Amino acid sequence: MIEEIRPGLKRWAVPHPEFDPLEGGLDESYGDVASVLYSGEEALVLVDPLVPDELWSTLDAEVKQSGKPVVVLTTIFFHERSRESVARRYGARVGGHVAGVSAFSAERGDEVAFWLEGPHALVFGDAILGDQAGGLRLTPWARDAAGLERTRRALEKLLDLPAEIALPSHGDPVLANAREALARALCA
Repeated sequence: MIEEIRPGLKRWAVPHPEFDPLEGGLDESYGDVASVLYSGEEALVLVDPLVPDELWSTLDAEVKQSGKPVVVLTTIFFHERSRESVARRYGARVGGHVAGVSAFSAERGDEVAFWLEGPHALVFGDAILGDQAGGLRLTPWARDAAGLERTRRALEKLLDLPAEIALPSHGDPVLANAREALARALCA
């Protein structure tokens, strides 16, 4: 169930009990939401973890094998998912600075995108989605055109990064040429 993207970088996607993609203006292919596991230099980082019962034993093994402290990061405040359960189970720190991980504001409330330096990966909450055709798309969930433009401009700074991988919370990941996929999404 947990897919290795690169050594030290894993992702899994499962149905969210409270998310209906049709209500969000998406199609059924967006039914699953993704979580990321990154084995950084100093910590095992979980981004927006949603852990169904059947995945706990696999995650337990990942944590034990890493031997590193666990840190839980959240792209958006309401992506709580299993954050508190993970924190309790592994004595994890929630939030804060992690070596090799940088947060970039998406200019959507407190939403951030994370840059994982080692694997050259971007992790997105709701600002960027997979387009289900091998690329990325800008969020369909903007309050107004001005807010969408603020998000677009804020995310343009990510084009300065050598992103190879993009791991959106909603939609399929981009596993090669992520910088180019992001550039296309921001120009659309």
